Amino acid sequence: MSSQRTVYVSGKFVAECEAGFSIFDSALMYGDVIFETTRTFNGQPFRLREHIERLYVGLRTLEIDCGLTPDGMEAATLETIERNRACFADGRDFQIVHNVSRGPMGLYESVFEGGVRPTVTINCWPLTWHLAAFADAYIKGVHAVIPAQRSVPARLLDPKIKNRSRIYYQIANLQAQKVDPEAWALLTDEDGFLTEGTGSNFFVVKDGGLLTAEPRNILRGVTRQSVLELAGRLGLLCRECNLEPYDVMTADEAFFTSTPFTIMPATRFNGHEVGTGEPGPVTRKLMAAWDQMVEVEMVAQARAFAEEVGKG
Repeated sequence: MSSQRTVYVSGKFVAECEAGFSIFDSALMYGDVIFETTRTFNGQPFRLREHIERLYVGLRTLEIDCGLTPDGMEAATLETIERNRACFADGRDFQIVHNVSRGPMGLYESVFEGGVRPTVTINCWPLTWHLAAFADAYIKGVHAVIPAQRSVPARLLDPKIKNRSRIYYQIANLQAQKVDPEAWALLTDEDGFLTEGTGSNFFVVKDGGLLTAEPRNILRGVTRQSVLELAGRLGLLCRECNLEPYDVMTADEAFFTSTPFTIMPATRFNGHEVGTGEPGPVTRKLMAAWDQMVEVEMVAQARAFAEEVGKG
């Protein structure tokens, strides 16, 4: 398997080890960058177009003209994938990450011959280490902890615009991990209602149905939407609503959703068991349906990667 991955950088393809951007880039100065993370199943990108469409909502919001139409971005993405196919010749799944910034700030324009322009990068990265870390968690579940750090409300910074200005995520993670080194932070809004994880959405299961935060103060995740659709096909009642910590304490089950790991059971909450303290039947039913939909057994894939990393 080739290890020479290439990265798309503003219209050119360069070796991964040579990819970079200027220290004067607005991405570094302000976190002024929109991004998306997509993943593959059996080597095929899952809902790539939805990710690209959300990317362009963010670009319009930040008034960044990256020089590519959505169709052009999709074409560049597919070319990036094909240029890296040989690196994943054993069928290994990978993530596809887009980062688009305003580019170097105008103040520093004299440094750049030909002027400044937006910075666009597209890269592929194996999911080996991401998923290996989740192998045991799929079986035993994770510990969701509410930190002191809250979500930034939509009236200040719209969380539906997926951007890199996420220092509050990092603070929340650090706070949660002081409670439990393996805890997953679960944020709340100004009124104490649950919002999302730090890079994930959150669901509870009550009386056989799903409850999840209303879309006001969260990132409307592509995987979240996929789970809502999948649950509908399975005949599970789904409701978006205000959720309180009390609703998790009294839930039968709970789980996080995100692009890399898709569905992750949460079996503890603030030090207490959720339901039986094990992944519940509804969560397991959704995980099985997801595996069938994408034709990949997620737990088996994570375990295989964990064994590989352990041997390394």
